[in-house]
Order: sequence, then structure tokens, then C-alpha cells
Amino acid sequence: MASVAKDFMATEAIQQSRIDLAAAHRLVHRFGWDDGIYNHLTVTVPGHTDQFLVKPHGLLMSEVTASNLIVVDADGKTIEGEGFVETSALHIHAAIHLGCPAAACVLHVHPEFSTWLTSIQDNRLKMTSQNALRFHNRIAYDDEYGGLAMERSEGERMAAKLGNHMVMLHANHGVTTVGNTVADAFTELYDIERACGFYYRVVSSGVAPKIVSDEIAAMTAEQFDLEREQYVSLSFAAWKRLCDQEEPEYAH
Repeated sequence: MASVAKDFMATEAIQQSRIDLAAAHRLVHRFGWDDGIYNHLTVTVPGHTDQFLVKPHGLLMSEVTASNLIVVDADGKTIEGEGFVETSALHIHAAIHLGCPAAACVLHVHPEFSTWLTSIQDNRLKMTSQNALRFHNRIAYDDEYGGLAMERSEGERMAAKLGNHMVMLHANHGVTTVGNTVADAFTELYDIERACGFYYRVVSSGVAPKIVSDEIAAMTAEQFDLEREQYVSLSFAAWKRLCDQEEPEYAH
């Protein structure tokens, strides 16, 4: 009986991961962060550190459902489902999943404002808004653009740059966020893109920015951390309710 219960729990955990990752794809599309059939979101299969769920290459994010996600191993072999993983998705995500134990979920996209910040010379997010303050000293900056991730070595280089951070901005490229859950990583993605959007408007105004002191920025970041777990849980549940109401097929 214990074995049956364990198997049931494992199956439930995998299905929930499928639903959450499918929701993240739909939300990325909803917020306009997708890039045609490219960009990639993954989560490790519960109970496995060397297998992950990913969309089959060729699907738009708006087409992803819980059931059409595929399972691939660290070498890119499709273990479950139909289709194959895109090459850069394999090398970036496998390297980060294997190299960063806290990165059960890895989201890599090229949204407008985060990518803008990675494309300018002074590419650090300045502490000019409350939205930015929660990222004080919490962003890894990869300042070396290495071309398309067509080899595992490029993914491993990215993983080393990420370290124990949850957000990484890639020079001339885009953003990666990670977390123990899909909700963790997606909330980081939502917040960093909004923070970069506010900063873009400050820079575009041409007016000298008012920057919060390091002391206050550090204190505020710690205040954000106090309620982060609740914030992540409630926020992702709310976003999924939007999907449930307007595109419920994502969960099937």
C-alpha cells in the first residue's frame, strides 16, 4: 500500500508540474514575452534531476498544454511525448538544472525591457523604483555574449555565472530566472521585467534619475523577502485563475 501511495503522489506531482509549466507558457504569451517558436521554459521531472519537461520545438507558447509537453534527458533524448527539444534550450537548461541545484525550474526569454537593459553599455539595473529595490544585489550579470548556445560549454558557462542567484541578465541577449518551483521562477520573471520597464522609462525621460541609497535598498530588499513565499504562492495562483477562465485547455 505504501508503494501505491508513493507512486500516486509521484504521478500527482508530475501532473502538477505539467500544469504549472503549461500555465507559465500561456502567461509568457499573454504578457508578450514570447519570441515565435523560440525561447524556452523547463522544470525538472519530480524525482529526477537529469530529466526535464519542455515544449517540443515548433510549438508556439500559446499552443502549449500540460499533455503536449515532452520529457527529455540531459543528452536531449525524448523520453516521453512527441517531438524534440530545441538545441539551445537543451544546452542552456540542462546545464543550469545540473549545475545549480536550486534551479528546478528555468525560464529563459527575451522580453522587451529586460533585453533592452542587456543591450546598453551601462547595463546594471539602478535602484530608482520600489520595483527595482527587491533585486538589490540579487541579479547575476553575464557580460560575455557567447553567441547561440549550440554547445553544452556555453550553457555551463551561463550556469557558472548564475551561481546561487535567481535572476541573470545576459549581455546582448535576454534574461533567465530560476526557482525551486515554476511559481518561484515565474514571479522572478514577472518582477524583473516590470522593474526593467520602469527603469527604461526613467532613462528615456532624459531627466537625471533619483537613486535610492544602498542602505535603504538593502533594507527594502529584506522587507520584500519577509513576505516573498506568500506573494509567490498567491500571485501564481491568481495568474493561473486567469488561464482557467480564458484558456482552460492549457491544463489538459
